[in-house]
Amino acid sequence: MDFDALLIVSFGGPEKPEDVMPFLENVTRGRRIPRERLEEVAEHYYHFGGRSPINTQVEALIGSLRAELAANGPNLPIYLGNRNWRPYLPDTLRRMK
Repeated sequence: MDFDALLIVSFGGPEKPEDVMPFLENVTRGRRIPRERLEEVAEHYYHFGGRSPINTQVEALIGSLRAELAANGPNLPIYLGNRNWRPYLPDTLRRMK
């Protein structure tokens, strides 16, 4: 079976403190979550310097996959598309095309 690429799909998360509130607003859009609750949740991200731990985990996964593919093939590009933060999945799919 032939493959053109490997696509990793993730939830996504903020990269820095100024991303946290826009990220939370995006995730909760249309759900009428009180601002106070978003601020409470934001504190969890600020505990990590404003960067979601999922980003580090996904980067590690992609690094491991690159090493495995480099060692054993096939030679494929790896793409990341997130549901709730950059790079967004639709943007990644456009790049892949």
